[in-house]
Amino acid sequence: MSIEINNESGVEVDEGALLRLATFALDHLRVHPGADLAILLVDEAAMEQLHVQWMDEPGPTDVLSFPMDELRPGTDEDITPPGLLGDIVLCPPVAIAQAKEAGHSMIEELELLTAHGILHLLGFDHAEPDDEREMFGIQRDILVGFTLAERKR
Repeated sequence: MSIEINNESGVEVDEGALLRLATFALDHLRVHPGADLAILLVDEAAMEQLHVQWMDEPGPTDVLSFPMDELRPGTDEDITPPGLLGDIVLCPPVAIAQAKEAGHSMIEELELLTAHGILHLLGFDHAEPDDEREMFGIQRDILVGFTLAERKR
């Protein structure tokens, strides 16, 4: 599995933790080991520009996902084919503010946003209540499983 992380945000981030979370999430979702994922961390100005360009919404946001090959989660019997999963763009300054509101660390917020972004790359959405329950349930399973795995490390 190829996961590239590029931090252009100016904020120091534990990239190893994001790499481990992304690897855990992709394994959990039975994504082919040959899939490619890119994670880019940017500052608020760059995120705002992307948010306006792609979502036509003002201001910076926390995470944007740009799927490439429209891969979907696999199963134990049938993992996804290899391919380009896509790009996730994270904004650590926004994550810092959200983490303070939620009462947890910046890295925990970035891990949540990374899991969220991966799910979007795999076709999940939360526009409808049923879809939101499904997506957020899987997201919770990933984060809980990852936390348990990290404790064993």
